[in-house]
Amino acid sequence: MAVLVAIALFVAQAVNFGLSLRDRQAFRLEQTVGPVAARIVDASQGPRNRHDQPLDIAPAPPIGDETPWDRFRSRPWPSNPIEGGLRRRPDIEEALRTRLNEAGIPVGQVVTGIRRLQSGDPRFGRMSRVRAQRYRFVQHELLIAVEQPKVGWWAASVPWQDSEWPFLSRLIGQTLVLYAIVLLPVLLATRRIAQPLRSLAKAAQRFHPGEADGPITESGPHDVRTLITAFNGLRTRVTAMLEEKDRMLGAIGHDLRTPLAALRVRIESVEDDDDRARMADTIDEMNRTLDDILSLARLGRPSEQAIEVDLAALVDAVVEDFRDLGMPVEFTEVERLTMHLRPSLMRRAIRNLIENAVKYGGGADVFLRSDVKAVEIVVCDNGPGIPPDRIAEVFEAFTRIEGSRNKETGGIGLGLALARAIVREARGDIRLENRPEGGLAATITLPR
Repeated sequence: MAVLVAIALFVAQAVNFGLSLRDRQAFRLEQTVGPVAARIVDASQGPRNRHDQPLDIAPAPPIGDETPWDRFRSRPWPSNPIEGGLRRRPDIEEALRTRLNEAGIPVGQVVTGIRRLQSGDPRFGRMSRVRAQRYRFVQHELLIAVEQPKVGWWAASVPWQDSEWPFLSRLIGQTLVLYAIVLLPVLLATRRIAQPLRSLAKAAQRFHPGEADGPITESGPHDVRTLITAFNGLRTRVTAMLEEKDRMLGAIGHDLRTPLAALRVRIESVEDDDDRARMADTIDEMNRTLDDILSLARLGRPSEQAIEVDLAALVDAVVEDFRDLGMPVEFTEVERLTMHLRPSLMRRAIRNLIENAVKYGGGADVFLRSDVKAVEIVVCDNGPGIPPDRIAEVFEAFTRIEGSRNKETGGIGLGLALARAIVREARGDIRLENRPEGGLAATITLPR
């Protein structure tokens, strides 16, 4: 807001500068041309004879040490008194010629020149005190010489401000005062609005269900306070809804696990070992599916706190679990790598990726890479891979790529969805890539 106001003021003052400078130049032109033309008109007409004809005024040379620029004389000079090499003002010459022609004065040449005054100029002693002060202030004089045919040259000198800087400096001073008067209140008002809005934005970014965080202090203008009040109320309602959802999920999990546990007890009475084993596997698969569904639903409000964890040791422990079960999983060990995360959830995500690699690729090779910005956990397999146009689909819940996954492997398509949700909750991401040598590479990227 303050920047927009500053830009608007700058544009307005730029327009004002242009108009003021143009008006000043027009005023200076009139103030210079008008009096000089009037003097020439009065001097050229001179005394009249009885036939009402101007007297023939003979040119007279300078008297004593008098120069053409001491004062305006009623007698013309015999030649152009302006020395060569001075900077001229064509606009003044043209305006003076036009004014004299309108007054009926025949005009030959009109010559001007701007000359710098010296502090010790002897003419200052012959001038009035006021006129001398004017000349000393502007430090320049404009010399004007007008040729009247058959009469001579009329000469005049006027004070001349050769630079527009004094005028522009006053305008700049006015602009600075205007900026101070207008921008300071705008900056104060903007700060009063922006500070509570920044606090609101930070609170919205920090808001995480399940984490204790008090309401934002209501401050600022009325509209901002109303917005903060609405946000505090919204956060309270969202937290209450999530708590109700957690209670509902806990009840559902309990109600579903109870009959499954009863079934597990009852199948012990089945005499056929193969049938009993298949039933037990089915019940275990249902328990795992229920765990995945409840974990995915509760992920927004994890009960586990983030702590400092040696990620290399965590990955090695997950790999060892698979090795204990006789599965072909290899891990290239690295040095200690400390990360701030939720260990149980991250272990779950890595385990899901390795399970997929073992089920669909026959085994897994796990690597851990790091740099100053991020850490990557890479799980590679030697399976058939995934069609490139369907890689994004496998991250959707309850999705399986049947064309490339064995239908006998089981599962309902929650492993990758749950893994991605866990990693994104840790501010990371997962990507899948088909390897050039065959198989799939699943990469977890976590920020350092």
